[in-house]
Amino acid sequence: MEVAARTYRAWKRAQPSNRAVDDAVIIDALLATVGTPEGMYGRRKMTTHLRRAGHDVSQRRVDRLMRDLGLNGRVRGRGVRTTVPDRNAERAPDLLERDFTAPAPNQRWVADFTYVRTWAGFAYVSFVIDCFSRAIVGWQAATTKTTPLVTTALRMGLWRRDRAGRPALDGLVHHSDAGSQFTSVSFAETLALEGIAASIGSIGDAYDNALAESTIGLFKTEAIRDDSPFRTGPLKQLEDVEWVTAEWVDWYNARRLHSTLGDVPPEEFEAAYYADLETPSHPVLAPA
Repeated sequence: MEVAARTYRAWKRAQPSNRAVDDAVIIDALLATVGTPEGMYGRRKMTTHLRRAGHDVSQRRVDRLMRDLGLNGRVRGRGVRTTVPDRNAERAPDLLERDFTAPAPNQRWVADFTYVRTWAGFAYVSFVIDCFSRAIVGWQAATTKTTPLVTTALRMGLWRRDRAGRPALDGLVHHSDAGSQFTSVSFAETLALEGIAASIGSIGDAYDNALAESTIGLFKTEAIRDDSPFRTGPLKQLEDVEWVTAEWVDWYNARRLHSTLGDVPPEEFEAAYYADLETPSHPVLAPA
């Protein structure tokens, strides 16, 4: 291709445009998330993540650059059924009735568990989530889906809250589905001894424990899918699942952006709540 000498010299001396320079900065920031938990964010949440990191960027630019780089947010897949209800067991009433909100921490907790495939069989992971901040307050992994799986997760939640100086006091409601682990006499006794009110959703209702199921969906999508099935022997399968779960829970609570919380992590959301409580209000002067 013949090019005029003047055109070549102009091209050689030309500086990149401001837009190209700005794009390069954002591209570097996007590539830095590859291989990290934040790399699973979609366009909207990635925009918020970059803004929190100090980048002045629009959602349209993030969408364009992620598309050019071939980056996509993680999409959830389908799972298998783990809940087996005991239709003969006495069940607690549904105290939440699909309202998975709370005015303060430690008032409403929801719980559920899921499976993780390994080449040596299945492992099971149970979670307890605070409805106020979506924080995972307790979790437990085991090779059997028996009552201790969910009991230990609950006790971890109580211990962690107490250790943080924010104990769960009277009035806490524990909500779950109608799985046999949650309707067992042993689990009911644990709740009663801790002064926790039991709440159980209806059988066959897809939304009776939606918050817990949604959190588990995130866990399976963000922490497990790339590593499943775990290719380790029976003596190491549980250790691997525990390690992956612990890393994900730490990220989920401390750094993951949650749209329902205004795109802040659960720990930051709770810290803001307690800081507001501890800020003294100015006295109001009576009219003269």
